[in-house]
Amino acid sequence: MTKALTLYELNSMVRETIELTLNDEYWVQAEVSEVHEVRGHCYMELVEKDEFGNTPVAKASAKCWKSTWMLIKPHFERVTGQSLHAGLKVLLKVYAQFHENFGFSWIVTDIDPQYTMGDMARKRQEIIRILKEEGVFDLNRELAMPMFANRIAVISSAGAAGYGDFCNQLDNNEYGFHFSTSLFAAVMQGEKIEKSVIAALDAINSRADDFDCVVIIRGGGATSDLSGFDTLALAENVANFPLPIITGIGHERDESVLDMVSNTRVKTPTAAAAYLINNLKHTSDIIDDCRDRIFNAVSQRMDFEEQRLGRISDRLPLLFSIIKERQLAHIGILTNRLTLATGRILADGDKHINRLEVRLSSAALSHIKAEQSRLEVLSQRILLNDPALMLKKGYSMTTLNGKVVRSAADVAPGDVIETTIENGKITSVVK
Repeated sequence: MTKALTLYELNSMVRETIELTLNDEYWVQAEVSEVHEVRGHCYMELVEKDEFGNTPVAKASAKCWKSTWMLIKPHFERVTGQSLHAGLKVLLKVYAQFHENFGFSWIVTDIDPQYTMGDMARKRQEIIRILKEEGVFDLNRELAMPMFANRIAVISSAGAAGYGDFCNQLDNNEYGFHFSTSLFAAVMQGEKIEKSVIAALDAINSRADDFDCVVIIRGGGATSDLSGFDTLALAENVANFPLPIITGIGHERDESVLDMVSNTRVKTPTAAAAYLINNLKHTSDIIDDCRDRIFNAVSQRMDFEEQRLGRISDRLPLLFSIIKERQLAHIGILTNRLTLATGRILADGDKHINRLEVRLSSAALSHIKAEQSRLEVLSQRILLNDPALMLKKGYSMTTLNGKVVRSAADVAPGDVIETTIENGKITSVVK
């Protein structure tokens, strides 16, 4: 029966084989998927992903001992401007190590920061290229900063010293301008920057009418933390935002993609406050200039009109005298015309009245004669219709209760009727 090896013996054989066959140092390209420090040592998980996808095709653990890490870390951060974190692509110098108890690891002896810088630059250029292809790269910078921008939405860490400096500078500005600030707290360093700042932007967007602009400020913190502001999703949100955005998240030499797409980029939170104060001061200067120009224009116009009025006042007596003489002459002419016209009208009226008087007298005599003839005819008719004359001719008139009886149907048996004749009246009873 073949003698079995113990696990320790097998691991020792692996260690010896690795020490014999992998006894050199190698430069290796990889992406950091996890990184953390323990008692000064740096522990990393490395990964290589499929070129056309996001699927890992290789994984490995790596360690950098404290003595080496104390030299590598500050140099890497100084050159790249950020700390080693998940998602970075790095070029590591490693050697293989296998321990019977702890297994296999790559031991890191150096990290080339220039490689990471190149990868960061490529990522940044790719983000810029996508933004320009989408046509949004310049959108926020094309927004005009409101002349009276004093309602400020602030995205910052609530306890950041820079946020306090920003508010103090606005509140104590030398011109006495009033600013209203509303804080939308967000994480301003680390891997949560993108998600947190986008959430704050969404909250501001839901109240966009309440603000004139947005300020994203980051007070303090390491330059290495700026990488969280170099993401496509965050840049797209800022570029498409409906309000002008001012960024004060870095230092003079550190410009993130977020700075590139924002409306205005300043160095620090206090510089952002100064920019807003200067914006209102510029507006105030414009107003003062317009006020002075209006005042001068009105003063000049008043002086001109005063002089013109003086000239008119000097000419007024002469003009009045001339106008008075002209009007008196005109009134005289009108008076003569009126007198002549009145005389003609009165003469014509007298002639007309005389003609009417002659015609009226003749018409009145003719009318009187006609009426006299008509009265004579009517008198004859009345005489002919006198009942007394009819009675003398033998006619009689019968009445019932004072009414003339014209028909036998007008009376009934028992009625008392009265008949008038020439010489008297006869009373009868109808049977």
